[in-house]
Amino acid sequence: MFSTEGGPVTGNFEHYVRSGRSMLRCGYTTGTCAALAAGAAAELLLTGRAPEEASLTTPKGLEVTAALTAAELLENGLEARCAVQKDAGDDYDVTDGMQVWATVRRTDAPGVRIDGGEGVGRVTKPGLDQPVGEAAINRVPRRMIVEQVERVCARLGFTGGMAVVISIPGGAERAAKTFNPVMGVVGGLSILGTSGVVEPMSEQAIVDTIAVQMRQAAAESSNLILTPGNYGEDFLKNTGLDGLGAPVVKCSNFLGEALDIAANQGFQRVVLVGHVGKLVKAAGGIMNTHSKYADCRTELFCAHAALRGADVELCRNLMAAATTDACIGLLDQAGLRRAVLDSLMDAIQLHLERRAAGAYQIGAVMFSNVYGPLGQTEQAKEILEGWK
Repeated sequence: MFSTEGGPVTGNFEHYVRSGRSMLRCGYTTGTCAALAAGAAAELLLTGRAPEEASLTTPKGLEVTAALTAAELLENGLEARCAVQKDAGDDYDVTDGMQVWATVRRTDAPGVRIDGGEGVGRVTKPGLDQPVGEAAINRVPRRMIVEQVERVCARLGFTGGMAVVISIPGGAERAAKTFNPVMGVVGGLSILGTSGVVEPMSEQAIVDTIAVQMRQAAAESSNLILTPGNYGEDFLKNTGLDGLGAPVVKCSNFLGEALDIAANQGFQRVVLVGHVGKLVKAAGGIMNTHSKYADCRTELFCAHAALRGADVELCRNLMAAATTDACIGLLDQAGLRRAVLDSLMDAIQLHLERRAAGAYQIGAVMFSNVYGPLGQTEQAKEILEGWK
């Protein structure tokens, strides 16, 4: 056996993406690590010698080469295992630096059979990439593992089968910091990756997680409550709306993507419940509510106040307001809160319906942490009454 101790062990993977003015180094996924380790372990098992490094071409078309951090033959050469250290590049990744192990053994049955060991989670809820009871090793990593093992077997003339077990020591503890417990993956981490590459600060990774949760929700119900974040969850709990039987999914800033996914998953009724600071942006047709894309909250309050008879002074004060709660306070002073909020809710409904494009019935509920419930569209009222 050999092992490498100390700091991170990296190969020659040098691929960068631009983030603002910076260039950030990409890394490679747990799926890539598992496939690299599995191919190396198969070579060690069949030849008695471990390669110093392992290479593959990711589904994204990028070549990854990584040094092995450990390799050993077990049970008098009947089993071999190798490890590759996860390198997330410049991305914040809970799995960065962890050892991904692959243990291989010959089998009488043909083909490559894959399972999860220590630190790899197991699926307990429907709607995930793998069926209930299977190791949380997604389809693309499974295909990569099979390809690497089969490539080694073909090169060395081995025609039998292989059993591969992927493990991540410490994975159960790290998994507590991920979405796995919420999504029904217990006992460890998931082996993930559709491109094989980790792109730093990837928004797509967040959208993919939302899609998984919505797919799970669709397996339970044709109804759905979307909310941007923790404020929404608290509001739902405090008002009892989370007890109406509709699954709740947090969509973060990705409102448009969540609405598109809802159509794809076949939901029939969707209610968006959001804090005014986020939801008011939808009145302007903004479907990504992160401030780096758009922050027209006070402009929207000002425009709709003007439509409801606000004078120039009030419009100027609304434009200069620091928060949406401050805007509501100004509207209260002018006696225009209800009129303006109704106007905003109508605009929100219009843009939500345009995005849903008739795929499902949708409505919206808006609230403030300071002022409580602020309003709901007629469509939301109808849907919620039907759920009670």
